Amino acid sequence: MNYLTGKHLSRRKLIRGAGVALGLPLLESMVPAGMASAAQSGSPGSRLACIYIPHGSVQDKWIPTSTGRNFEFSPTLKALEPFREHINVVSGLALPVAYEGDPSAGGHHRRAFQCWLTCVAPGTGPSPTSMDQIAADYIGQDTQLPSLELALEERASISWRTPNNPMPMQVNPRVVFERLFGDGSSPEQLAARRAQSATILDEIRQELASLQRSLPSGDRIRMEQYLNDVREVERRLSLEMDSLQRDIELPERPAGIPDSFEEHAMTMFDLIALAWQADLTRVSTLMLAAELSNRAFPESGVNDGFHNCSHHMYNPENMQRLAQLNAYHIQTTMAYFVSRLNATPDGDGSLLDHSLVLYGSGLGNSQDHGHSGLPIVLAGGASGKVTGGKHIRLPEETPVSNLLVTMLDKVGVPVDGFADSNGTVDI
Repeated sequence: MNYLTGKHLSRRKLIRGAGVALGLPLLESMVPAGMASAAQSGSPGSRLACIYIPHGSVQDKWIPTSTGRNFEFSPTLKALEPFREHINVVSGLALPVAYEGDPSAGGHHRRAFQCWLTCVAPGTGPSPTSMDQIAADYIGQDTQLPSLELALEERASISWRTPNNPMPMQVNPRVVFERLFGDGSSPEQLAARRAQSATILDEIRQELASLQRSLPSGDRIRMEQYLNDVREVERRLSLEMDSLQRDIELPERPAGIPDSFEEHAMTMFDLIALAWQADLTRVSTLMLAAELSNRAFPESGVNDGFHNCSHHMYNPENMQRLAQLNAYHIQTTMAYFVSRLNATPDGDGSLLDHSLVLYGSGLGNSQDHGHSGLPIVLAGGASGKVTGGKHIRLPEETPVSNLLVTMLDKVGVPVDGFADSNGTVDI
């Protein structure tokens, strides 16, 4: 804000360069004269993310043995313990509609992800608009992208507008970065723009320098942190591009998709956080793997393929391998994302304070393709509407739609019910 004129920056202000439009984080200078500082004014509103992991879990390694506020974190969820006050574990949830239709194993896998956010089996009820898209219609219409759909593998989507219109999920971080911060929609356009400038920030450095000089000290610090985050994501993508260009063994590989699961996941989570910080979107979904995926994760210490590992035949050693893989996924994805959000200032708190993040699966016991006892964990405070630090044990077979309708309410979406919901969850 200019304290002499009383003018303030627009929340929608963009820094523009050649083919680039960079959104800004929430700054004190965006608060009208006479109002409280940005540190007291809050954020643009709650953000919502839904993160899907296939193949269920080993339930006695996932579900805490005690309930309430003093619960002990289970072995699978141990990496989330540093963020206890922002975490709610919800057990007892089920996805009953996923039992309808094709009784084959493949049918159960398909419905596990198709129904997870719709709670309507395809072809059996009203148009299954997924919960995230309902949220996008209410809290996403004031942003550049009403919603952002991402995945680490091709083939599937957890986000649906209509029964025949799943939202395409983007797997290439470079495409996502360009969608958020630059135009270049074709490889030729991207190559031409890179030839003109080494980085997006270089293209807009003059306008950024002018803006920085006009900001108060607190805003300059926030801006520098935000720009450092943007530079770091772009640095990773540039390294990935250079690596792929040197690799003559894989000439057809799409540039920007890392070989490493961890690097791919971290980059996608960083992009979500940046998009939230700049208020480019408020609703995001991320599918960490596709149902029936048999990808191996040797970094976890388990060399078996994911799908094979999930069918443990109740052998204790096999179950321990799946539990180890579940814990690895929590540590490298959910714990990383929660930490990233918690470290990012937003209004009167952090992005974690002003978001609600769902992590889970549409399968419970993967050995039997069961849709009961779903592994579900929530993170974030939803702008003060959610209290963390609890293990909430619900009656068995409580429909997961009860949680989804509660989440919609907590992020400001006025709905009376959702799909087969018959109540709400006290979070």
